[in-house]
This record gives sequence, C-alpha cells and structure tokens, in this order.
Amino acid sequence: MTLEDHKQHRMGLAYVALSALLWSLSGLFMLAIKADLMTILCLRGLVSGVSVMLIFVAVEKRRSLRVLMAIRGPTLAAAALAGASMICGLGAIRYASVAEAMVIYATAPFMTAGIAYLFIRERASRTTLLASFIACCGVLYMVTDNVGSGGSLLGKCLAVIMALTVAGLATVMRHYRNVQMLPAMAGGSFLCSLVTIWFVQLQSVTAADFGLIVLFGVIQNACGLALYVVGARRISATSASLLTALEVPFTPLWTWIFMNDVPSQATLIGGAIVLVALFGHILVEIRGTRAPVLTAV
Repeated sequence: MTLEDHKQHRMGLAYVALSALLWSLSGLFMLAIKADLMTILCLRGLVSGVSVMLIFVAVEKRRSLRVLMAIRGPTLAAAALAGASMICGLGAIRYASVAEAMVIYATAPFMTAGIAYLFIRERASRTTLLASFIACCGVLYMVTDNVGSGGSLLGKCLAVIMALTVAGLATVMRHYRNVQMLPAMAGGSFLCSLVTIWFVQLQSVTAADFGLIVLFGVIQNACGLALYVVGARRISATSASLLTALEVPFTPLWTWIFMNDVPSQATLIGGAIVLVALFGHILVEIRGTRAPVLTAV
C-alpha cells in the first residue's frame, strides 16, 4: 500500500467509527422522546431522508440528477433493507431494553459473513465462524432466559430481524461498492415514513419531542449514514461491518449513565459472551491485516 492508500484507509476507519458513535445515540433519543413509535419513525424518516438528500446533492453537485436517473436494482434493494432495519431497530429499542437490542445487533457482522457466502460466495475465515458460534450462544441465552421478565419477545425478534437486514445491507453494499448509496439511505428513510404515516398521532408530539426528533433524524441517522457510506468505500467491508459494532457497547452505556436504564442479569451475561466474541474477532482481524512498514528504496 502507498502512503496515500494508508491515508485513505485511516480516513475510512475514522469515518465508520464516528458513524457508529453517532448511531449509538439512538437509545438516548428513544428513551427521551415520549411520542409513540410510529410517529417517531415517520417524522424521523422525513427529516433523515431530506438531510441525506441534501448531503448527496452537496457531494455529487451537477452529477446528482444523472446518479438518480441511473438508480437500478442494487440501490432499491439497499433502500428496502435500510428502511426495514430502521423500523425494526427502533421497534426493538422500544419493545425490548436498549441493552438487549444492541447485544442481538452485535451478531450482524457474523450474519453478514453467512449471507455473503450464500449470495456472493465470499468465504468467511475460521475465526469468523468460531466467533459467530460463540456470539449466537450468547444471544440464544439472552433471548430465551427469563423471556417474560425483561424486554418483550416481540422486541427481541425485531432486534434479530434488524441484525439480518443490516447484514443483507452490508452484503449489497459490499457487492456493489462502486454504486453511490446515499440515495438508497435516503430512500430507506422515506420508506420508514411511507410505512408508518398511516399510524401517526401528531397530537402526541410536544414541542420538546419535535425538537428531539429533528436532532434524532439529522445528527444520529443522516450524519451517521453519510459517514458510513463515505467511509465504507475506503476500507474493506469486513472492517466496516466490525467497526459499526462499536455501537453495541456504547448505546446501552449512554442510557445506563444518563437515563438509568439498567440491563437485566441475562442481558449482562449474554452480552458479555457476545462482546468477547466480537472484540476477540476484531483483535484477530487487526493483527492479521496490520499494514507492513514502508521502507525507503
């Protein structure tokens, strides 16, 4: 790798890591906003969609219309998967605990490995398969232990669907790395609004809630999506998928610190198993892909 390649790689790592930190604010927003779930999804989708499209126009400038006219199946598939993941993700946080939703979401990088092999024949390493098995054991324990005592089974199932759709989205973006995906992210946000607009209760939205929803849509979702799309182009898809897992420990951490949302014992045990598998795998990947030292010729 040249010095410029290393620079672009470091920028990609920074962008994706920052996107994960922004996404980790979702729990705080969901606990702070008192409006109903469907109203949050609809308004947040509108704000996010408009914000991402503005970013897209700022990036592509005169090419914007040409890119939009060239939209094909991969972009539409990414939009559908992104929209589904947003709906299921916020639903999981609302109906389960924040910690439970995030721990289940932590399996997304490993689900990505399986889906990528099935659809684009990309083989996962042995360490990925081992980490996947350990993580699935942790999730299985967390989901099945004391089902009636913590978050609802519906919330946990939504979290599983969220992880699957995120894995599918990562696979699509990996296979079509040269396709501009910002319109897909905007489309996913607008899809959230289209699906939920029929259940909106605007009378439940206070001025404070509306302000938080705007911040939720612009900072947490739109900026996070834009940073991820830009950063993922500069690094491998595996690295991008693993870096987004930084959202997992930080989301419940913020709600524990600022909202006193204490995780259940089953979540702590299952979550510890998943995080050991996750960060152990990240450590192995970093050691295995460490860039060589450049020397003068």
